[in-house]
Amino acid sequence: MTDYKNYQEQYKLYLDEHTLPFWLKHSPDDVNGGFFTSIDRQGQVYDTDKFMWLQARQVWTFSMLYNNYQQHDDFLSMVKNGAAFLQKNGRDSDGNWYFALSIEGKPLVQPYNIFSDCFAAMAFAQASQALQSDEYKTLAVKTFRNIKARQENPKGKYNKAYPGNRELKNFALPMILCNLVLELEDVLPTEEVEQTLHQNVDLIFNEFYQQDTGLILENVGPGGAFVDTYDGRLLNPGHGIEAMWFVMDVAKRWNDRPLLEKAGQIALKILEYGWDHEFGGIFYFMDYKNKPPQQLEWDQKLWWVHLETLIAMAKAFRYTGKPEFMQWFSKVHDYSWQHFADHEYGEWFGYLNRRGEILLPLKGGKWKGCFHVPRALYQIYKTFEAIENEK
Repeated sequence: MTDYKNYQEQYKLYLDEHTLPFWLKHSPDDVNGGFFTSIDRQGQVYDTDKFMWLQARQVWTFSMLYNNYQQHDDFLSMVKNGAAFLQKNGRDSDGNWYFALSIEGKPLVQPYNIFSDCFAAMAFAQASQALQSDEYKTLAVKTFRNIKARQENPKGKYNKAYPGNRELKNFALPMILCNLVLELEDVLPTEEVEQTLHQNVDLIFNEFYQQDTGLILENVGPGGAFVDTYDGRLLNPGHGIEAMWFVMDVAKRWNDRPLLEKAGQIALKILEYGWDHEFGGIFYFMDYKNKPPQQLEWDQKLWWVHLETLIAMAKAFRYTGKPEFMQWFSKVHDYSWQHFADHEYGEWFGYLNRRGEILLPLKGGKWKGCFHVPRALYQIYKTFEAIENEK
């Protein structure tokens, strides 16, 4: 019989003793504000550029933990530091969030990436609660409205695609909006929350989800049309699985058992399809028709893919009680803790080769920061706590 309490304690312990202390000690920039995210295994900063979505993600992480987990003064200091730096330096004159800044806060990369805005909205919604700030609440809502206005053309003038030919819609924004709007539930009107949820859940299942295979495409043509090109055949197992735990949370909110069951089964299907049966772990990218993917890193094993899968399997098991979810949770758990967790210096490695060997010994960089590891550890700990309580 599975001892759910052991999982609960393992994830909580690693959050408290091996993950949060790493970021609290090594990431704050006490001179300029904000955070360093390019941090090596031992905690040394190796690059000082500041990437907006990682800055915002870290503000969100410590705000969320302060609001829901433990009201530590250290957490609040991180929130104040990061939020002030973002507010002062993060946006252009139109309110769009830059992609990268210098150590001092000078713009380096234009606001081409709407996910900087998505994570800024999340960050200021949680920070407004932690700091009791109406100013941050207003900023969260304003940023969300800007995201909605850019929704049909997220990159705007920075879009490299030639207009009118092969128009593709990307899965990432509908996926993240299902989670983002729940994060902003306390600062948005209820009807707007519900409208956004329904709109994007419908998009996921009616355009990106492929009923014949049970998989989710990263890019589709108008109306969900399949486009037989590199981009049109692209699968990202981690994205699909992460989206399904977002949808499970929505289904729980709506008390929609069929939707909950469907999301769990899709996550399971994607996991089975994306699992590397030779070396273990989940592939980063795949091709829908098993053609050669264009991404040279397609067979790497990434930290966030496995963490989001662990969340999805734990939630699906809690909500349905079906043993196949627990079996897969245990399988992904064993692989992840054997290969990604760094028990010597804390946090998790981010990038493994196909064989599960460490490719880069960094703990943070341009794409990896203080977000997926603490969020997953917290989510999984709370899920197993709920399973224990519900027994």
